[in-house]
Amino acid sequence: MKNIALIFAGGTGTRLSSASVPKQFLVISSKPVIIHTLEYFQLNPLIDAICVVCIEDRIDYLRSLLTRYDISKVNLVVSGGKTGQDSIFNGIKAIHQNEESTKDVLLLIHDGVRPLISDALVSDCIACAREHGNAITVSNAIETIMTADESGSISHVVDRTNARLVRAPQCFMLEDIYCAHISAQKEGYTQAIDSATLMNHYGHKLYTVLGPSENIKITTASDYYMARAIMDARENSQVGAL
Repeated sequence: MKNIALIFAGGTGTRLSSASVPKQFLVISSKPVIIHTLEYFQLNPLIDAICVVCIEDRIDYLRSLLTRYDISKVNLVVSGGKTGQDSIFNGIKAIHQNEESTKDVLLLIHDGVRPLISDALVSDCIACAREHGNAITVSNAIETIMTADESGSISHVVDRTNARLVRAPQCFMLEDIYCAHISAQKEGYTQAIDSATLMNHYGHKLYTVLGPSENIKITTASDYYMARAIMDARENSQVGAL
């Protein structure tokens, strides 16, 4: 059995107003965000290899970071596509072609700009996926969730008891997620928000793993400042415990 992390770092950061520096390369606590993320997979002994999907014109810079921070498990760096769905498939296809045997290969798909995970979460996702065939990281909904129609009128109040926020890592057997992407390409299905949405679309029963509430995706400026504050708090906590 083999566990491979696929890290998506193809975003340009337009919503973060960081035109000169894509969000995955912004620095927090003296390291780029992408390195904080990669270190969880580098240091987890259950992870055998890492593939990174990156903006094409930043690949050389990414490789320099991998060397500087000794991220040795990265064996593939792949260019992103026109959409997030295309970019993820570029990574999946590269991994599929690179493996001598795709049997029993588990893929952990994760956002490069989601650095506030934990070693335990990575391990829990692997355990769940090995038992059930997949694992979707979620967090509990702690605020009221409603749906609205096009006019802005509230149409439905969601029962928060069973509501979950879908996050990452999202883990699937390599053959399952590869075949789903092939089907999507043949059918012209391009509306998948994430891998969990794609797999649900093709009838896969999905299983959840509860992750930390701070497992946010850095998309906006407020996300960046929140992530920086949480990392600072984590570091201060570690220093205080020494």
